[in-house]
Amino acid sequence: MDQDDSEGEAELRKQSVGGWGLLQIAGCTGLTAYVVWAGILMPGFRRVPLRLQVPYIPASRKQVQNVMTLLEGRSGKVVDLGSGDGRIVLEASRHGFHPAVGYELNPWLIRLSKFYAWRAGCYGQVSYMKQDLWKVDLSDCSNVTVFLAPSVLSLLEVKLLNELPEDAWIVAGRFPFPNWKPCCTIGDGVDKAWRYSIKQLRKENVSQNTHEGTAVEHPLTNQ
Repeated sequence: MDQDDSEGEAELRKQSVGGWGLLQIAGCTGLTAYVVWAGILMPGFRRVPLRLQVPYIPASRKQVQNVMTLLEGRSGKVVDLGSGDGRIVLEASRHGFHPAVGYELNPWLIRLSKFYAWRAGCYGQVSYMKQDLWKVDLSDCSNVTVFLAPSVLSLLEVKLLNELPEDAWIVAGRFPFPNWKPCCTIGDGVDKAWRYSIKQLRKENVSQNTHEGTAVEHPLTNQ
């Protein structure tokens, strides 16, 4: 390399990226984000109503730990509704839950979940299924975990109350169920998790309905 080339390279290093360079970088970044969305995240959303769409945000290590802490002492079947990359299901299997099942609409995330399970040596111990959570039969699920948006949780309350067995527990991460009172919580901020007991929720629901019915009947009785 001659002296002129060396001086040219040195001069380039001294120059700033500039406005046009920044614009090119931003354009490439945006294109990459779109490719990821269109190729990996979007397929699971195409047939889902807008208000029920939940962006894929992987659970942090602390969030997974908090979920497992709230399920301490439990056993049997665990189901993760909207399982994403499958890390909650995988960790539940490591804690002795069997069967451990994740339901997810996005086929790319299901493939990613299976890869993680294979890499962890747990491929045959967990299941990831491409199925709409609204069509899943939960009558035999004693442990349910969810990392879903509030708009979905408010609708999911009815399904869980109607289908889950009496001894079932539900653990929600990131967002609590809007109309339910948790029996236990752990963590703070985005790492916070909430635990609910179906037995307790049904008692509270019956009590509330009875109270509301009595309040309506009073005016008729006094006439």
